[in-house]
Amino acid sequence: MPDPNPEALRFLQTRRSRPAKTLSPPVPDRDTLMMLLETAARTPDHGKLEPWRFIVVERPAMADLAELAQKRGEALGLDAEQIAKGRAQFDQGHLAVAVIEVQKPSEKIPPLEQTYSAGAVCLALLNAALAAGWGANWLSGWASHDRSFMAMGFGLEPHERIAGLIHIGTEKSTPPERPRPNISEITTWK
Repeated sequence: MPDPNPEALRFLQTRRSRPAKTLSPPVPDRDTLMMLLETAARTPDHGKLEPWRFIVVERPAMADLAELAQKRGEALGLDAEQIAKGRAQFDQGHLAVAVIEVQKPSEKIPPLEQTYSAGAVCLALLNAALAAGWGANWLSGWASHDRSFMAMGFGLEPHERIAGLIHIGTEKSTPPERPRPNISEITTWK
């Protein structure tokens, strides 16, 4: 017989990300952040393979990453709007955790399942921050997918990539509720 956890279910039914631009200081202290990371690390890891790691990005590093996004966007020939959007999350950010997908050789776990695990860690960290009362948002964007940006900004190796940047802070304002996905079209196999 199931042992329901109504509070957890209610949280999951009402959870929502907070736009990164609405997040401000204070941000979690080191002990709180470690608790959030330990919670996220409980994600299914495919036989202890743990195909991910964390990089904490604090405010001073955000300015450097914003400048790097500007320079990379210009070097790539992106238009001004794309460049501005690429650097905005760093200009506006106060604390983020870069979840790094680390592809590991494995005869049992294919690369795609390692990617899924890294994505699951992103969602687990996002939910842990929200459940702890923080505002949080999972961002990526062109800079997160650019190999040069990943190498210069985060020192990533060729077998690593950014799965997501989880911004965490105090919510300045609550955005209006948005429509939720329609799940009325469900296929059932019998």
